[in-house]
Amino acid sequence: MAVEVWTALTSLGGVAIGGGLSYLVQHSTQRMVARTEQRKQDLALAESRRAERLALLERFVSVAAEAERCAFARPMQWQDGEDWPTQAQAVMNRFWVAERMIRLSFPIPVHDAARAYFLVLNGAVWEGVPEGQSVRDLLEEPRLDFLDAARGALG
Repeated sequence: MAVEVWTALTSLGGVAIGGGLSYLVQHSTQRMVARTEQRKQDLALAESRRAERLALLERFVSVAAEAERCAFARPMQWQDGEDWPTQAQAVMNRFWVAERMIRLSFPIPVHDAARAYFLVLNGAVWEGVPEGQSVRDLLEEPRLDFLDAARGALG
């Protein structure tokens, strides 16, 4: 009878150890799958945000190019209701919105560079450029500062 009890206890112990090991393996496998899935979601989110940022940058650069064309085409004098100020106002409004979107989606240094570029370009459109300076020379440094800051933020 003692042998039968020991056999039964040994069998029961084996089942308990096997069940415990099975639980540990399943638990660690579930955790590993959950971590892998979380990494995939994090990567997808990061890629989505990067794509969104690239789209915002493309929009900002595109509208900035339109605003630069307005600055280059700026007449010495104009009257309200003429084509140039009406078109320039529409472009500058879009440029302002694009600059605000940069603030929402990028770190502050990128927005600061975008804001500086916007302000210089806005001045060139509405007030002209200082005597002896060209639009191109006036805009070159703030444009490059913005592009460099944006590139750094994209990593």
